[in-house]
Amino acid sequence: MDKVYPSAREALVDIVSDGQTIAVGGFGLCGIPEALIAALRDTAVKNLTVISNNAGVDGFGLGQLLETRQIKKMIASYVGENKEFERQYLAGELELEFTPQGTLAEKLRAGGSGIPAFFTRTGVGTIVADGKEMREFDGIPYVMERALAAEVSLVKAWKADRSGNLVFRRTARNFNPNVAMAGKITVVEVEEVLDIGAIDPDDVHLAGIYVHRIVHNPNPEKRIEQRTLSQAR
Repeated sequence: MDKVYPSAREALVDIVSDGQTIAVGGFGLCGIPEALIAALRDTAVKNLTVISNNAGVDGFGLGQLLETRQIKKMIASYVGENKEFERQYLAGELELEFTPQGTLAEKLRAGGSGIPAFFTRTGVGTIVADGKEMREFDGIPYVMERALAAEVSLVKAWKADRSGNLVFRRTARNFNPNVAMAGKITVVEVEEVLDIGAIDPDDVHLAGIYVHRIVHNPNPEKRIEQRTLSQAR
């Protein structure tokens, strides 16, 4: 089955709608689906709950959807690089479900694996555990965390064959495989599209069974979030 769509807009227009929960891959600006985020912005859907490690930066990545007020709630781990995020949250305009980073990854992995909940020590004794079920195992307290699933997942990979088998590039893999697994419909943006059979099965990082649509973006911008240079001596 050929899962490649002509454009990011065409891959999203009939599957996104107001009020959905959407999961987005990436870590900071590394491995974010740039073209898909821009296409989601252009659909003008609103009141979204977005699951992502963070919310991009001002004016780029998910920061674009904050500027257009399309996000109602963020389920995230890190939010420190976005001034508009801070402004909306402090003004009561944006809901935030703050989640420890490893817990967020596991909640997505569990959601994609059909596991409804799991117990973890992370967050015990903090506000993270407020209102959640607690259990003791071998005399040690654990907090129960519910799995996360999304109606639509937006993912970035390096390569895909036309049936959706994916290869990620180095640290850009980050949250993307878990996000892909957690989506009822998963749309993947890739730099290279290969014929079926061109990827050695041993090189596949995520099987095409998790991928429903593919968008080819051969020249992503790939912004660097922060750059520190040493001075010449």
